[in-house]
Amino acid sequence: MIALSVLGAAVFFLFGAAKVFALAPMRERAAHAGFSVGAYRGIGALEIAGAAGLLLGLAVPVLGILAAVGLLLLLAGALVTHVRNRDRSRDLVPALVCAALVAGYLVVLGVSP
Repeated sequence: MIALSVLGAAVFFLFGAAKVFALAPMRERAAHAGFSVGAYRGIGALEIAGAAGLLLGLAVPVLGILAAVGLLLLLAGALVTHVRNRDRSRDLVPALVCAALVAGYLVVLGVSP
């Protein structure tokens, strides 16, 4: 469980920070998805909060569960956005892999996603 928490937190922190700092690739992705940079920064802040929640879940499992559910909702939105934009299937892979990671985290905690 510790490995899933740390790995999930690291992934979402890195993706979230890239969005919050509006790195060039993230600005391009925001424009492609139809989001303003400000909205994409908001998504990044939610990802960072989710990362923190996964780590806090090591001490307070209910926080980890809530963070994981929130991250799954963000990932569902990402998948919907990719499908609506008719993105290539390879563009869906990061969201699908992250969703599998978060679902695995919930399974280890004994919660059915």
